[in-house]
Amino acid sequence: MTAHTNPTGHTSLLVPGDLFARHQTIAGLRALADFLEANPAVPVNEYGREYNVYTRVEDEAAAVAMVDQVAALLGAEVIDKRADGGHYSAEKTFGRITYGIVHVPKRRQDEYDAYTSYRHNIRLDPDQNNGEDGDKGRAA
Repeated sequence: MTAHTNPTGHTSLLVPGDLFARHQTIAGLRALADFLEANPAVPVNEYGREYNVYTRVEDEAAAVAMVDQVAALLGAEVIDKRADGGHYSAEKTFGRITYGIVHVPKRRQDEYDAYTSYRHNIRLDPDQNNGEDGDKGRAA
C-alpha cells in the first residue's frame, strides 16, 4: 500500500483495487470527453451532471475526516446537515460537472432502511385501475 500525502497534511492509504478503479474512472471520463468533442451531434445534458462519491468507511469520525480532507483539496465548504437528519458533504463544480463527496450518517441510513423495510410487501394488481379511480394497489 502506498501512503499519499496531500496539501492538507493528511495522509490516506490507497488500496490497490482503488487504484484500478481510479484509473478506469479517469480514463473513462477522458474517453467520454473526447467522444463528445468529436461528435457534436450527440446531445449532452443541458444542466450538466453530478459525480458523487460516497464514503465507504464504517467509522463515523473517519468518514467525516475523509469529507473534510476532500473538501480542503477541492477548496470547498463542508455542508453539514446532520443535525437535521441529513448528510455531511462537500462539492465543487467544474464547468457543468459537479464533483461531490457525501457521508451518509449511520442514523440516517438506519432511518432509510426502516422507512423502506416494507417495500417488498407492496404489490400492484396487474389490472390496477381498469379505467376507474380508486385503490391502486394492495398489501401482499
